[in-house]
Amino acid sequence: MGGVTVRFVGGPAHDVVREVPADPGGEPPERWIMRHPDADPPPGGGGPDHLYARDRPDGSGVWTMRFVRTYPVGASE
Repeated sequence: MGGVTVRFVGGPAHDVVREVPADPGGEPPERWIMRHPDADPPPGGGGPDHLYARDRPDGSGVWTMRFVRTYPVGASE
């Protein structure tokens, strides 16, 4: 499985560019949960996670993913 470059739009990870796994058609996943790369997790883990949804390619081969919501104690809690 390959990867695709995405730019996160809105929310705490606004303008972060990162490679994520691509589906067989070369598109990013419909939804992606990430922790902001600059955030330090609290002791014991469980920091906030941010949900982004696939948007569209920007014409240069980079996809955008739009902010949906934040899970304050992590999406897996």
